[in-house]
Amino acid sequence: MNKLPKNRFHLVFSLLMGLVMVFLMTFVITMVNIGWTPDFFSKWAKVFAIAYVIGVPIIYFFAPKIRMLTAKFVEMP
Repeated sequence: MNKLPKNRFHLVFSLLMGLVMVFLMTFVITMVNIGWTPDFFSKWAKVFAIAYVIGVPIIYFFAPKIRMLTAKFVEMP
């Protein structure tokens, strides 16, 4: 399998991190708010879609700044 060029790393990282974080957070929060109802998955899917569209750009634009901020407190590898 061919890999994407390294200049795509940040974009792919943002898409995958957004997928994992938004999936877990929206699932848990939806479960807490409405419980296990017959329409749980349809409501959760709607919330997931909205949150993913918002979350990925936030990760994409803020991750480099958060890394720099973290480097002020932690030695970088």
